[in-house]
Parts: sequence; structure tokens; C-alpha cells
Amino acid sequence: MKCLLKCIGNIYADADMKKTFDVKRLTTLALLTTIALTIFVVESAIPTLVPIPGVKLGLANIVTLFVLKRYKFSDAAIVLVMRIILATIFTGQAVSFLYWVSLIVMAAVNKLLRGQYIFLTGILGAVSHNAGQILAAFFILRLSGIFAYMPFLVISGVITGLFTGLVCFFADKYIPKKYTM
Repeated sequence: MKCLLKCIGNIYADADMKKTFDVKRLTTLALLTTIALTIFVVESAIPTLVPIPGVKLGLANIVTLFVLKRYKFSDAAIVLVMRIILATIFTGQAVSFLYWVSLIVMAAVNKLLRGQYIFLTGILGAVSHNAGQILAAFFILRLSGIFAYMPFLVISGVITGLFTGLVCFFADKYIPKKYTM
């Protein structure tokens, strides 16, 4: 009887550990979503630094890159989708749904590079996002002249993607894993 009670206690302890882990992971992802949303809303209130439409820093992508580096693709997708939905509600920018293009590219590059060189993942994510913007604008406006913006958007994507990638690299290096895992 004593052995049976001990086994049942161990089963419940294991179930509680799993439940605690899921709650901790969910809470951490919710906090990271909140951080990304806050950065996005603040950045959208700042006027653009360059007079080229579609150019912005994309600082909220630092959080997406961080989650992609530390967690699974599905976790990064959850954080990104929640950020997009909430950002659309708070800022009224329905175009935010284009960010999916960059997540798919960033996930593929991150997997290909095995989590190394996160700055390259940031660059390719930013450039693919800009390419998605151009393609969406082309399909909406039906103007082939819109592709003239592409060189400027590629340059800005390389610069901003490098910046977000480097910030993510240092965040990953200096934020202890025990706080995020």
C-alpha cells in the first residue's frame, strides 16, 4: 500500500511538473508578445527617418528573432500572430498581416544555419518582408513602377535587419536562459 501511494504521488508530481512547465512557457511567451507589441506601438508612433514609404526599423522583430532562436518555430509563430492581431486592433494597421512572409523566411534561414548567425536571419527576414510589401503593393495598385522602390527597400532591409539581428544576438548572449526557458 505504501508503495502504491508513493507511485501515485510520483505520477501527480510528474503531472504537476508538466503543468508548471506549460504555464511558465505560456507566461513567458505572453510577456514576450507584450514586449513585442509595446515596441511595435511605440515605433509606429515615431515618424519615419527616411522619406521612402515602407521603410521602418522593425524593432519588434528583435523579439520574434529572439523567440525563434530560443524556442520552437510554433512559439515564434504564436508570438508573431498575437502581436499582429493586437497591433491591428491598437494601431489600425491591417497591413501587418504581411509579417508572415518574413517569419517563414527567418525560420527557414535559422534552421539552415542551425541557429548560428542570427544577424543573417534578421537581414533575410527584413529583406523578405520588404519584398512582400512590394509584391502586395503591386497586386493592389497594378503599377509596375512600384518595383523602382525595391533597391531602396533592400538597402534599408539589410541595415535594419542587421541591427535587429545584432540586438537579438546580444540579447541571447546576455539574457540567462533560466529566465526564458
